[in-house]
Amino acid sequence: MNRTEFIIATAIILFVAFALGWFANWIVHRFIRVSHSDVGELDRMAQELHEAEETRDQAITYLQQREAELTNQLSQTEAELAATMEGLREARQEAEHMRAHIERTSQG
Repeated sequence: MNRTEFIIATAIILFVAFALGWFANWIVHRFIRVSHSDVGELDRMAQELHEAEETRDQAITYLQQREAELTNQLSQTEAELAATMEGLREARQEAEHMRAHIERTSQG
């Protein structure tokens, strides 16, 4: 094999390798290419996900506000209950003192 034949054989081999590489690249991109309908569906799903996250955030905010309101109402109710119980305790003590006073005056 002389020098010219070697150069031609090498060129043919390199060209065939290039053609096979290009064809393989084309095949791979042909199968993994995303269609426009898939891109549209992904955009729609992303928008729906975003809307769902906003709805979730609004629900969490509402629940936190409602919890704060209920906690406040519970605290007020507990304070009113404590004041009522204290008033009832004082009324019972006063009634007991009055009963004792009436018994002492009726005996004496």
